[in-house]
Amino acid sequence: MPWAIDAFARARHEAKPVLLSIVTPWSEACAEMDRTTYADAGIAAAIGNDFVPVRVDADRRPDIAERYGLDVWPTTAFLTPDGAMITGGLFMPADRLLAALAQVRDAFVARRDELLDSHERWHAAEPAPTHPSPSTPVSDAELETLVFESFDVEHGGFGGAPKFPLTAPLALALELYEGSRDAGLAQIVQTSLDGMGWGPLYDENDGGFYRCAAEPDWSAPQPEKLLETNAALLRLYLDAADILRVARYRERAAETLRFVQTWLADPVDGGWMVSVPVPPGAGGALAGALVRGDVFYAGWNAAMAGAALRASLSFDDKSLGEFALKSLERVLIGCYRPGAGVAHCYEPPHGASVRGLLDDQMAMADAQLDAYEATGNIVYEMMAQELAHYAVRTMWDERGGGFFDRSEVEVEERIGRMRDRVKPFVANCEAGRILKRLAAATGDQSFAALADATLAAVAAQAAAQGPLAAYYLRARRVPAGQSDKLAGK
Repeated sequence: MPWAIDAFARARHEAKPVLLSIVTPWSEACAEMDRTTYADAGIAAAIGNDFVPVRVDADRRPDIAERYGLDVWPTTAFLTPDGAMITGGLFMPADRLLAALAQVRDAFVARRDELLDSHERWHAAEPAPTHPSPSTPVSDAELETLVFESFDVEHGGFGGAPKFPLTAPLALALELYEGSRDAGLAQIVQTSLDGMGWGPLYDENDGGFYRCAAEPDWSAPQPEKLLETNAALLRLYLDAADILRVARYRERAAETLRFVQTWLADPVDGGWMVSVPVPPGAGGALAGALVRGDVFYAGWNAAMAGAALRASLSFDDKSLGEFALKSLERVLIGCYRPGAGVAHCYEPPHGASVRGLLDDQMAMADAQLDAYEATGNIVYEMMAQELAHYAVRTMWDERGGGFFDRSEVEVEERIGRMRDRVKPFVANCEAGRILKRLAAATGDQSFAALADATLAAVAAQAAAQGPLAAYYLRARRVPAGQSDKLAGK
């Protein structure tokens, strides 16, 4: 069943716990769990007898995934009929899931009356999962140290396994290097870009970067190649080529762009699909891979449109710039509704769905500013303002400052953790950066004031974010008095 009040009403009526499966359509692990675990007759019988099963697509519903997911897909969660978390895990083979089903069933039966009759107490006792613990604010200089503290000197990148190609700390290092010419900062960027771009994370056969690697040395990459990953890395490699004067980064950017345009772009109508699922051991045989082309996501298409506009300038490719604008406009027209911002998903011919997410409004506003700087067309600037005003009107926290992750959810979905809006750190940092861009582009300093208040609202959380504190520092560095040029964004 989908996430809706009907599923949880059924769970309460039948006095059963809920089995929540959060998946993505591009994940090989999710597909494997469907092929093996959920196809098992014993598993099917146990779920049918003792649980109400709910499935959520993490791409379509990032708000649900953020509240209940464990940041790895699939997530397998067990909930009360009121949406409180009982326990959860990740990929489970059939024998392990069968044991988990029995344990949860027995525990639920033993405490059934308590769980069914004290749901408000359960909800009140449950911590909000995505509110970072605040700490004492530290200086920007101290934060820079914390950002680069987990840098992998040998292989590049940040942190251990699984290892993701984090772009924000590398973009920050490039910005700091421009002002300081600190060779240590250049080394951080070069070691990372070389490790990612000329190692297992990059597909030398068909181009494009994989989503992450299982090992710290970038080996054992996961088989998925996502639009958002490649859009961010495309822009980063272009910036590094210009700032560090390293030609091979420009060449790698061109190859990444070629992958995106070959496998993810809709060459006729514009727009980009989300992913290319590549079976393990495919050895570059992408021609047989399934390209998911049924849904265009507003935020990821906005990010790719901005990266493509950046690339069109770098490569002096007018046709690429035209395609980027065509794609941006297609997805905007499909997702936008006057007074209601942009929807998260555009699914031709069915239309748009999932409205009111902060990330989508800000990403699309960011891309509109990119388009305005590339063309001078005031309509793009006006749309950026409209989306920012919508976010302020529906998601601004009047009491504490900053933005909630979404507008109020529909009553039929207001279950468990979805009853609470959260204030995500990265999304607020990005909102602050984009509001500063708006202030610079429009001359409206009310946007600058909102940016300052947004960053102030999350400042105390920055020290606990590790390399992700780079989002905060980058936002702090954006001047609100003049437009930051597209090439240096």
